[in-house]
Amino acid sequence: MINKKAIEDEWLLLKEFGKQEWFFVVGLVVALLGWTGIIKVWLSKLMYRQRGRFSQTFVHMSMAMLAFVAITGSSTVEALIDDRGGREVENLMVLSGDLNNANTLISNLPKGEVSEYRVKDGDTVSSIANKFGVSIDTIVWENKMKSVDDIQVKQILKVLPVTGVRYKVKRGETIYSIAKKHKTNAQNIIDYPFNTFSNDEKFSLLTGQEIIIPDGIKPKERIIDKARYRSRTVAAIPGVVGEGNFMWPTTGRISQRYYWYHRAVDIANKNSPPIVAAQSGTVIRRGWGGGYGNYVVIDHGNGYKTLYAHMKTGTFAVTLGQKVNQGQKLGIMGTTGRSTGIHLHFEIIGPNGKLNPLTVLK
Repeated sequence: MINKKAIEDEWLLLKEFGKQEWFFVVGLVVALLGWTGIIKVWLSKLMYRQRGRFSQTFVHMSMAMLAFVAITGSSTVEALIDDRGGREVENLMVLSGDLNNANTLISNLPKGEVSEYRVKDGDTVSSIANKFGVSIDTIVWENKMKSVDDIQVKQILKVLPVTGVRYKVKRGETIYSIAKKHKTNAQNIIDYPFNTFSNDEKFSLLTGQEIIIPDGIKPKERIIDKARYRSRTVAAIPGVVGEGNFMWPTTGRISQRYYWYHRAVDIANKNSPPIVAAQSGTVIRRGWGGGYGNYVVIDHGNGYKTLYAHMKTGTFAVTLGQKVNQGQKLGIMGTTGRSTGIHLHFEIIGPNGKLNPLTVLK
């Protein structure tokens, strides 16, 4: 809701200016500018709560809002982080200097609908999976196929927007019970931007609603692409200082990969191990980042930045502006912000935007 106290303060300011006739117009302008900031915060929160439900309408609203902000200069890019009210909208996170990268804006994200594909002569389940960037199992499970050979020319196949499972929620189920049933983690479900919740704070689901479970495994089904679902354990190892050379920032298992809607990797470890700098650099942000929780951003001075999110409260080991070495402790893994369990959300931002950390980690 709009902050009534803030509006009352602006109105008092208006009346104070209005005591002098020739100050009245100035007072009106000042008050309107103040209300603009308040309304912007309210709209940004509303847009997030309705994500995926009224996507086209809110995308246009968000673009108009961004255009207004750019013209008036009434806010900075950083405000997009602070105004989220504890909700993580990673694709709105734009570091200074990266605003022109179109791939950071929601309007350029793929749609969340299930696609239909007509099988052509020469197609295989594998070739179709590669075409859409999903696993073979995703197509087999969604179309209730008995095997990968159960395919015919002109057959219409349904293809999910991501690797995983489409699921209809049953009475009494939660994101945690559903994640457990499908051998994945709840964070994957809440991070998928087209999944909606009846209560966005508790991630409550409605009986009968359909959700996408990224990287989920359909219960009691044979897995064809076993390597795809094999957990990968990572260990912090010494890296080489220099452009493009990054070391693992912590230990644990990869709980979520890099996707178009999650341009990062998540590393989970219930033991809350230390988080270290993936490369030497300067701390340019340290504090609370809305859905990111407690987070740190390091500028490595070579066109690259790294972001470390969801750190445990009270464990920051660095200060703003501090120079850090590769492997130096930044804090402790936690579950602050928009998080369902202890993990590190790790991003690498290059000159052209966010990139897949798995392609550069050594």
